[in-house]
Amino acid sequence: MWSALAGVAAMAGAGLAAHGQEGPPPPGKTVYDQVCAACHAAPEPGSRTPPFAALRKMSAEQIRAALTTGVMKPVGDGLDRQQIRDVVAYLAAPAEPGGTAWIDDDMCAPDKRTVDLTARPAQVGFGVDTQNSRRMSAAQAGLTGRQASNLEVAWAFAMPRTSALRGQGVVVGSTLFYPAGQAGYLLALDTRSGCVKWATPAPGGLRASLAFGRLGPKGPWALVGGDGQGKLGAWDARTGQLVWSVDPRHDKTVPLSGTPLFAGDKILVPISAIDVANAMRGSFACCKAHGALATVDAASGKLIWTWHTMEDAKALGRKNSQGVDVYGPSGAPIWSSPAVDLAAGVAYTATGENTSPPATGTSDSLVAVDLATGRQKWVFQALKNDVWNMSCPNGSPTGGRPPGPNCFFVAEGSVLRDHDFGGGPVIWKGGGRRLVLDGQKSGDVWAVDAATGRQVWRQQFGKGSPLGGVHWGVATDGVRLFAPIADPGVPAPVNAAGLYAVDIASGKVAWSWKASPDCEGGRKARVPSCDVRFGLSAPPLVVDGTVIAGGLDGRLYVFEAATGKLLATHDTAVPFQAVNKLAGAGGSIDAAGPFAGDGMVFVSSGYATFGQQAGNVLVAFRPRK
Repeated sequence: MWSALAGVAAMAGAGLAAHGQEGPPPPGKTVYDQVCAACHAAPEPGSRTPPFAALRKMSAEQIRAALTTGVMKPVGDGLDRQQIRDVVAYLAAPAEPGGTAWIDDDMCAPDKRTVDLTARPAQVGFGVDTQNSRRMSAAQAGLTGRQASNLEVAWAFAMPRTSALRGQGVVVGSTLFYPAGQAGYLLALDTRSGCVKWATPAPGGLRASLAFGRLGPKGPWALVGGDGQGKLGAWDARTGQLVWSVDPRHDKTVPLSGTPLFAGDKILVPISAIDVANAMRGSFACCKAHGALATVDAASGKLIWTWHTMEDAKALGRKNSQGVDVYGPSGAPIWSSPAVDLAAGVAYTATGENTSPPATGTSDSLVAVDLATGRQKWVFQALKNDVWNMSCPNGSPTGGRPPGPNCFFVAEGSVLRDHDFGGGPVIWKGGGRRLVLDGQKSGDVWAVDAATGRQVWRQQFGKGSPLGGVHWGVATDGVRLFAPIADPGVPAPVNAAGLYAVDIASGKVAWSWKASPDCEGGRKARVPSCDVRFGLSAPPLVVDGTVIAGGLDGRLYVFEAATGKLLATHDTAVPFQAVNKLAGAGGSIDAAGPFAGDGMVFVSSGYATFGQQAGNVLVAFRPRK
């Protein structure tokens, strides 16, 4: 949810030896010292600000975009064009070779570029199916559980100008469609070799994972995704040609972060918010943006309805400590992909915390919405009064740092937790019941009745944190719910980093596995944060009786779903010789979970957004022969 921030939030520590030559400082350093250093020169432990090493992976284009059209636009608006040029030149990584050689040199042979869409897609989006189960049979994945436990690297594809791989791909037949967001392209790759079938520029930078479906009864099969500028695009899957591009947002300041989902002849579009980050600046009028779930017509992209998490913000009649007017309510963004029960005609979504008061009853919640009308059916609120933004301490008015100007409500009873639902809800049916399941950054895992929203059971693993607990989502094999726990930087013994299985019917813990740091064999040099960021944050994937999960330190794990037995471990935080001839290296696995298809398992390795290990490779695994 923070990758739009990464381009500039990575301004950490930038005084730096790279610019340490004698003589007058470059003009960009003056700009940095004036507008960036207060937040980014010395990020506190466990903060979301990436270190300087991550910044050096950021391109000038990324930093410029963040300052001019992205989440840091309020900062950029206070700079003139020369100041922006100067600070970009000062902060940006050395330019990589330009052009499209990284694509051109890896094009498939002309007779191998055909995209065959006759096969059933291995997944329709982030959650694999419309229920968000992240569950695949052997037939869907093209490999058995035994094969999934005995993998080897087949190939790796490296993205230029990239430090964080946020999107997850879709596999149809022998084609892998992949959103190379920071590189600015949508790719169609051959699953077995990694060669390029087609490549389409996506100038807005695809932030979310891809959805796959048909654009109306007579339309083409297409890929749909959202970008950092708030546009929702649909591309013909066969050719890569853009079919339509629309702006479904009610608030034109926010990016599209969560993955859309086809729901019959409609497409569900989750809408997030960015004021949680903008609030770091005391001069920002906090806060106005709020989340929503929009629905567009699949054939045309035309907006049908929008369900809002709250009413529009109003002036609160007060000012922050810098004399700036403040607003509310705000927040409750939707970061994740929704789920849909087409038979029942109900969409389910999950929300985040409020960013300014008054607290609403829709923050940190699971919500059911009528698919035909957009009317709210029920809300289950997991945590009340969670009002928080990045100007605030965490957990209490004295939670580690003093409150900033836009935490003007700090003494007014907010729980200050940032314990939102970062992952989408899962629909489960069994024993005559329908449940909605999800995990929260508090470490809680919930089951509620799908018809009423009433709580059925709850389990908690650890105490959670703004980046801990269940961060990006859960998975199920139909019997058990698998909850990955991140807990980066949380000290022992309360650190609960690991994977937990809960019996869905009873709500009882079936098994648990605790992660532990591994910095041996040169891993500390490759992954400096390996001793504090080693939990599981990305959502796992179930493949035919196995659970495949990625770690914040770059390790990929394969478990037996029934018992929790660890079957295999693979280290992706290593250098790779990429098939497209770019220098490649893996890093943290976060945000985008593993996905599979055509007998392969795919992992996006590298995620520098939260101060974790940068990386730029899509790694393809195949069963050992």
